[in-house]
Amino acid sequence: MCTLRSFPNRIEHTIAWAKDLFHTYFAGPAEIVNAYITQPDYLGAALKQSGNEKQTLETLKEFLVTDKPETYEDCVKWARSQFEKQYNNAIQQLLYNFPKDAKTSSGQPFWSGPKRAPDPLKYDPNNDTHFTFILSAANLHAFNYGISQKGVKDKAEIDQLVDDMIIEDFKPDPGVKIQASENEPDPNGPSASMDDNDELDKIAKSLPSPKPLGGFKLTPVEFEKDDDSNFHIDFITAASNLRAENYKIVNADRHKTKFIAGKIIPAIATTTALVTGLVVLELFKIIDGKDDIEQYKNGFINLALPFFGFSEPIASPKGKYQGKNGEVVIDKLWDRFDTDDVTLEQFLKNFADKGLEITMISSGVSLLYASFYPAAKNKDRLPLK
Repeated sequence: MCTLRSFPNRIEHTIAWAKDLFHTYFAGPAEIVNAYITQPDYLGAALKQSGNEKQTLETLKEFLVTDKPETYEDCVKWARSQFEKQYNNAIQQLLYNFPKDAKTSSGQPFWSGPKRAPDPLKYDPNNDTHFTFILSAANLHAFNYGISQKGVKDKAEIDQLVDDMIIEDFKPDPGVKIQASENEPDPNGPSASMDDNDELDKIAKSLPSPKPLGGFKLTPVEFEKDDDSNFHIDFITAASNLRAENYKIVNADRHKTKFIAGKIIPAIATTTALVTGLVVLELFKIIDGKDDIEQYKNGFINLALPFFGFSEPIASPKGKYQGKNGEVVIDKLWDRFDTDDVTLEQFLKNFADKGLEITMISSGVSLLYASFYPAAKNKDRLPLK
């Protein structure tokens, strides 16, 4: 991760960083704000279980208090401040921690090998990439808040808004620590230090109460690469190329950025058509109601040879469990237990109704429920989603 955060050397690194920035700006915060407004006691049990209380509280404060926009003009100003934060201030801080003449513990130049010493960027309204970042970021931020973009009509008005802003000179913070290599622990990771409770309480008290915000809701941006009018690829392309400009990496055009960020898999039309035809043949058998697995076929093709081969599929493994009404047989590959957006208590009840007892529930590395937990601890979590 530290390669993407601080030491990129390929355009693929800056594109991945830009896509993560897209989520950090336009998806994650909106989801956090909506959860704060709709979930009871979000700042209590639900927040503490996430393990990153300070970051979450700071996000809530930024998007509900300090940087909450009222007009599209506010969104433009927010976008300009983010340009300064990412492409000037962050680079100055990095060079403060690791100057261009810095040495490693072995006496070798720190900025050597794959590490490229970056340079801060100064905003240039005549640079198309700089302006595209402001325009796309402002529009996406406005989308989050449901703000109309009709207030600002053209580039000249945006340029004037940006020019009227007072950008303070950045002063590096001596207390900031930056991970120098993948082998080192992340100094800013959730387990690196314990957040000060007084500071957390101070941030929490600065937040508006969720009840008056009952009708307020942010709209998270869902990444869609194939709509050229939604500013998604525009933002990622501009953000990536600005990052590349910091590190003297050759820029990528919109097409290449879309290809990498959208994880597009190349395909040949003739092969696609042939595969589609074989799939449709199998679909006809399903429509015809054939339940004999030997009637179906796997197809293997290679047009370069050419080679066409077919085989009978193997039945997927079956499992069984003792339900309330007797033994139930399930397909281990295709059968699923579908649940709606329910609380933990409802989730456990749904399985109990099927005659199943849940002993443990986890998500990633977090253990959400366990039958051996104290009853009081499980009781606190039952109403949570």
